[in-house]
Amino acid sequence: MKKLFPISVIMLTFFISCKKDQVAEPVQIPTNAPKEAEIAVPAGDQCFASASNSIAISFNVNSHQEVNGKLTYNISGKDKNEGTLIGNMKGDTLIADYTFMSEGVTSVREVAFLQNEGTFIEGYGDVVDANGKVSFKDKSKLKFDQTNTLVKVDCKAE
Repeated sequence: MKKLFPISVIMLTFFISCKKDQVAEPVQIPTNAPKEAEIAVPAGDQCFASASNSIAISFNVNSHQEVNGKLTYNISGKDKNEGTLIGNMKGDTLIADYTFMSEGVTSVREVAFLQNEGTFIEGYGDVVDANGKVSFKDKSKLKFDQTNTLVKVDCKAE
């Protein structure tokens, strides 16, 4: 037993000294690299309507931020018109061409809607009529009136 103790101490010292020569590497914890800001792309149709249901919009946004859908105006005292909507999401703003038929004439008008806290607010501004299309003169000067706010509604099966 007397011989076993000194041998154990020598071996333990030897093992400890060997371990000191090796520099312990810090443990690497895999991390997910931060992703660039992603724009949430809605899946499927989205539908919005004004409180009075005088304006209704349904559309789909693809991965390239291209929008296609339908837009309906049923404003009291005016002819109802409905048509197609084709455009793009530019940040939080939908800019699209609205093609519709009213009084037997097909027309194209540029429309704008600002996405704000789960709603869409219709924009307006000075327009020009060129090549059979009514467009905004300067999109940077659009005004968005809260009275034309569209809230999310259930899409109706067609």
